[in-house]
Amino acid sequence: MDNSTFKKQTLFTRFLDKVEIIGNKLPHPAILFLILAFIVVIISYIAHYFDFTAIHPVSNEVIHPKNLLSSDGIRWMYTNVVKNFVNFPPLGLVLAVMIGLGVAEGSGLFNVMIRALVLNAPKRLITAALVFAGVLSHIASEAGYVILIPLGALVFYSLGRHPIAGLAAAFSGVSGGFGANFLIGSVDPILAGLSTSASQIIVSDMVINPAVNYYFMFVSAILIVIIGTIVTEKIVEPRLGKYEGNAEKVELEKLNDAERKGLRWASISMLIVVIILALTIIPENGIFRNPKDNSILHSPFFDGIIVGILLFFLVPGLVYGIVVKTIRNDKDFVKHIIKSMSGLAGYIVLVFFAAQFVYFFNYSNLGVILAVKGAITLKSIGLTGVALIVAFVLLSAFINLFMGSASAKWAIMAPVFIPMFMLLGYHPALTQAAFRIGDSVTNLVTPMMSYFALIVTFAQKYSDRYGIGTIISTMLPYTILFTIGWILLLIIWILLGLPLGPDGPLYYEVPHK
Repeated sequence: MDNSTFKKQTLFTRFLDKVEIIGNKLPHPAILFLILAFIVVIISYIAHYFDFTAIHPVSNEVIHPKNLLSSDGIRWMYTNVVKNFVNFPPLGLVLAVMIGLGVAEGSGLFNVMIRALVLNAPKRLITAALVFAGVLSHIASEAGYVILIPLGALVFYSLGRHPIAGLAAAFSGVSGGFGANFLIGSVDPILAGLSTSASQIIVSDMVINPAVNYYFMFVSAILIVIIGTIVTEKIVEPRLGKYEGNAEKVELEKLNDAERKGLRWASISMLIVVIILALTIIPENGIFRNPKDNSILHSPFFDGIIVGILLFFLVPGLVYGIVVKTIRNDKDFVKHIIKSMSGLAGYIVLVFFAAQFVYFFNYSNLGVILAVKGAITLKSIGLTGVALIVAFVLLSAFINLFMGSASAKWAIMAPVFIPMFMLLGYHPALTQAAFRIGDSVTNLVTPMMSYFALIVTFAQKYSDRYGIGTIISTMLPYTILFTIGWILLLIIWILLGLPLGPDGPLYYEVPHK
């Protein structure tokens, strides 16, 4: 490595150290939302005092800001704190999905699925299999970080390859491709719920379903697997060279007979669930088609997709648990659900404060006023179309360097950008897809990502010289190429005018009265 390269890495590491210091000084996300709620209250008073108004694009009425410090505003806040929390769309969606995910994860199904995928892949496809498994692990985010990433290092080490390259391949799929997936995962209902709240600033009855980005995310997952494999084998692994550490070599544990039998029956049950769900919507007389026009869009199937996702994981998880005896009775079944729910304690606290911020913001009318003013400004400077969407992706990626939680970021950004982009003619599905790209690509190089310290710990198992700089310099090529590749895919998608998912068009025309 020459001196100029070393100097550049040193300067870059110093920059990231500054980012880490700044990030560590930020309040806890829950407290951050509380502070933001107070800021909204103050701004609502200022906006009301100066009569900061806009013309509503639907009703053509003058929109006045509501003062949250007025008598009416104070009464509204006092009487709606609990309602805001209970009615916050992501809360119920996530709690429902976690019932199914909890059974599948607690029974051991996710662990076995990941191991089976990696162990059965041909050696020449092992890198692609790791990235693929990383993307697939998003259905249970912690399983990917805690199980797959160290497993990736172990697999490469057992094959005589550099363990950090295996760690990087798995990490790129789990975290760098967080916005992509082959299946609907737990993050989809969270983002869709927040997008629904934001879109209702403009259209009060608009609902964004969790599958709204599915087509784009499926193709994105393929893209992430391809780029992740190429970067690992052509850039990262050659740079790392031959591993010369003395870590103890451990054989990868193969699936035993009980696990294979459980996985086989779980797969059969999963197929049965898919067939049953398909029979409710594919036939012309399907019970979950839209009863008004017999269509799939806006149908009960997609309105209640959360239940479908719940069953997709709950039934195979239950079957697997019964076969391998990790679920022996009803107490074990409930125990896995409770354990899964207990991991949401921090999220529930976060939601309480996030809900206040979102509903305070909506009540004050600041969201729709800023959206109208922002749309007018963007039109006046000519930043629309592809350039606008790309700029939003890069903005999301930048913000992600300082704030790790996807739901926390989207709770702040959605109420501003979704209404603004709707007024410019873009559907919330497109805005959400652009956000997901930016929210994913910089996960790999920011110490603010929740599991970053854990990744460093995994690396140090193979050498105590590996630290934050090692992980960042290793993962930076993934971030750069994921960003370029994903943005190009989105541009192509827009130019071809393809739908982003079921009921996920690119464009939206705000109805005028």
